[in-house]
Amino acid sequence: MTSTVGGAGQLLAVSDLHIGYEENRALVEGMRPGTDEDWLLVAGDVSETVADIRWALETLAGRFRKVLWAPGNHELWTHPKDPVTLRGVARYEHLVALCREIGVTTPEDPYPVWEGPGGPVVVAPLFLLYDYSFLPAGCATKEQGLEYAHGTGIVCNDEYLLHADPYPTREAWCRARVAETERRLADLPDDLPTVLVNHYPLDRHPMDILWHPEFAMWCGTDRTADWHRRFRVETMVYGHLHIPRTTWHDGVRFEEVSVGYPREWRKRAQAPGRLRRIVPGEVGAR
Repeated sequence: MTSTVGGAGQLLAVSDLHIGYEENRALVEGMRPGTDEDWLLVAGDVSETVADIRWALETLAGRFRKVLWAPGNHELWTHPKDPVTLRGVARYEHLVALCREIGVTTPEDPYPVWEGPGGPVVVAPLFLLYDYSFLPAGCATKEQGLEYAHGTGIVCNDEYLLHADPYPTREAWCRARVAETERRLADLPDDLPTVLVNHYPLDRHPMDILWHPEFAMWCGTDRTADWHRRFRVETMVYGHLHIPRTTWHDGVRFEEVSVGYPREWRKRAQAPGRLRRIVPGEVGAR
């Protein structure tokens, strides 16, 4: 693990920037730290093309003391509009190399320790994927779940754009990621709390308010349901659902930090693109 220098600042977070939309790109252009010591956690879905991902992360890395990135499903898509045609693990590794080139911390790097106000706390960006274990009610298998989803017309584009090569399935890739990440988290010092940053929530409870419950199949894995207790989690940061809010589960704060699409954030009373403070915790977060 690496450690920050200095004793000021905030640990801030955002996700689902989706800068393919010009309005969202403008939000990123306006994002600034509050102090020279601020870190920024980016919990995935920056964009679909490597060029856009580079622009956004490089822009933010030039402003914040440290930027940490966890991939979303959109970064992993092999999208027809992206000239980078890599698939699966090769695409992920390409993005990791890009992040290292511009000084952004990835799930493959040592987990840094935040030692500013509210610290020390280990900050761990994760890449776990999903395994279709969050099935719709009445469905016992992935096949039944997908049949139900196709019947409702609510099918994630991952089914067509997110490839698992060289793994045979996305759930096989997920199992491998969960096993390796679990090993790394278990090796952390027992006396340090953690902030875990993943595109998907570690527990299913944030999906309880989905308008289309079948979409939960593409939102995580039940293999991580006890991680917020096992790994001394102070705050679990996630995105993906485009429902920014704070929930509490077993006394642990779950924080969705999504921006979402313009058609979604225009309906909210709060100004779009606000960076959520994770450490120290915001007053009134409970």
